Amino acid sequence: MAKILDRFMLFIYSLSIGAISIVAILLLSGVIPYDLTFDQEQVLFLSCIITAAVLLLMSIRFFYISIRRDRTTTNSIDQRTEYGDIQISVETIENLCLKAASRVRGVRDLKARIKVSQAGLDITIRAVVDGEESIPALTTEVQKQVHDFVEDTTGIPVSGVAVYIANVVQAPSFKSRVE
Repeated sequence: MAKILDRFMLFIYSLSIGAISIVAILLLSGVIPYDLTFDQEQVLFLSCIITAAVLLLMSIRFFYISIRRDRTTTNSIDQRTEYGDIQISVETIENLCLKAASRVRGVRDLKARIKVSQAGLDITIRAVVDGEESIPALTTEVQKQVHDFVEDTTGIPVSGVAVYIANVVQAPSFKSRVE
């Protein structure tokens, strides 16, 4: 939501600066003559102060956006060991989950999602199964494989592995041709 508001503010800011620049160029070049009465001068002066204040506030906001650190780029899990710090990206852990789950026979089209909590990693595996084996036994095996593999490989505790079976693959039926 903040990004949409910032983009809208940037659009208005750019439009305002462009319009003010065009009017200033036309006034200073003499293309637009200007003879104002005292009342018109006061209204123009007040509107210029309000416009300048709004543009100043928007400039401060854009300056802040340009110098702040982006918090979304550090999408990793940090660990401290006796030898130093370790950072493992969430994408790496997702790939490890997919590698472990693909070792289980009967699962296909795997997708993994990782959530980091205080208790450890919450892993969700989405899979399509072939339907030739028991789904509870298959999902239990996937959970065990993923849990053990990720904990052994990364050293990060896994608090839970949820398996979502999205569908069952239909075996292709081949019709024999008789000639």
